[in-house]
Amino acid sequence: MAYYLGIDCGGTFIKAILVDSAGNILSSSRQNSPILSEKEGYAERNMTKLWLDCVKAIKTVIAQANISPKQIKSIGISAQGKGVFLLDKEKKPLGNAILSSDQRARDVVKNWEKQHIHHWLYPKTYQPLWAGHPVSILRWLKENNPDLYKNIGTVLMSHDYLRFCLTGKLHCEETNISESNLYNMTTKTYDTEIIEKLDIAEIYDKLPPIVKSNQVVGYVTPEAAELSGLEIGTPVVGGLFDVVASTLCANLTDENKLCAILGTWHIVSGITQNFANEQQRLVHGCYPETDKLIIHDDSPTSIANLEWFIEQCAPLTYEEINVLVDSIKPQLDSVLFIPFLYGTNAGNVKAGFYGIQSHHTKSHLLRAIYEGVIFSLMTHIENMKKKFPNTEKLHVMGGITKSQVWLQMLADITGITLEISEIDEPGCLGAALVAMQGVGLETKDIINKLTNVKFIEPNKENNFIYQQKYKSYIKLINALKTL
Repeated sequence: MAYYLGIDCGGTFIKAILVDSAGNILSSSRQNSPILSEKEGYAERNMTKLWLDCVKAIKTVIAQANISPKQIKSIGISAQGKGVFLLDKEKKPLGNAILSSDQRARDVVKNWEKQHIHHWLYPKTYQPLWAGHPVSILRWLKENNPDLYKNIGTVLMSHDYLRFCLTGKLHCEETNISESNLYNMTTKTYDTEIIEKLDIAEIYDKLPPIVKSNQVVGYVTPEAAELSGLEIGTPVVGGLFDVVASTLCANLTDENKLCAILGTWHIVSGITQNFANEQQRLVHGCYPETDKLIIHDDSPTSIANLEWFIEQCAPLTYEEINVLVDSIKPQLDSVLFIPFLYGTNAGNVKAGFYGIQSHHTKSHLLRAIYEGVIFSLMTHIENMKKKFPNTEKLHVMGGITKSQVWLQMLADITGITLEISEIDEPGCLGAALVAMQGVGLETKDIINKLTNVKFIEPNKENNFIYQQKYKSYIKLINALKTL
């Protein structure tokens, strides 16, 4: 029997699964890989520890499956995008990795915006300016840590680094590097004009060759095999950005369906053959199918807000929370919650509750959080529908799929039919799928089978109430922007 290894490096855990040729999951494992935050706004990872955490996940998933490593025919890696994983000129980790959630380069971005560089840049990269982008971090390092900057030998992102650890080969994978602001979406390559404009021209020759998601780009080295238990010479493909991995599992075949991931972040994605209108300012990236683009809109305004409230104020199980939320019916004049504890999609607005009165209970506050999270998601769906006006279905992934109450609320607020699949680790699975493709397997039938879906239809009466309340949410956000 042949098996395929999919690895996913997320914001908190590094996970691994083994699947067979039919896409059935044989075993899975995860290792906690904490984020380091030694200063306000910093988000880093120890690169050596990340690799060793990856090794543990691989060894565990092989042991649990009780198979021979020789049965693993290929390996793919999915990972969070942006940030930088730097190697020195001896190909050793150069300091800690700086992650996409790092905010140290905010002033760099503000200065670029004052110079209107974002207007010049977007038609080339189809990316906004953002502190967590490689270009922003590299410019910050040049200004604030010139000794480290001068010693950069290679610029990588997270799955590029883990692939290097497995194979000893240096590449940047296309779906991830295409969302770096280093890559020209029209010419499909690095853009020297961009790098010079952003005053980081020194790093051009530190950028490795670009490879495809499902392209075999290296083989497990003896050193990596000894650490991980893998077989020497096992093929490793380019891998992919975790958003792309999840969207691949959602089986988007046309512009009538969007994929919504609700976890720490809201991420709404669609697949198209055409760029969005420049005025829409949506994020674009490459997709494993060469004639298609992925377009998405996102913000860190999702389910993590509920998890914070549970930890601080309401030590309840999700089952208990669902009962409390469901005990309060949709009400136009009830509490509003702004889910901006970890960031915003509305300027410099902070999180908070509005409209609390003495008769309100914990149930009202929990329902307000559920609603506020979906109202924030609605802003992304509305942005995406400017490009995808014929959206008929929303494929939903993430922690929300564990709550039937929240899913029904999502359908009622959006007014869109939801499509729910039972894929627990779409990042790992997407990585395993491109690993299969790399060694010649056709995966369309597997994706069709794995997208074993159920549908949730919106309640029209609730939708009317929620649409009025959503208008109040938007009015509140706009009012707070003026403070």
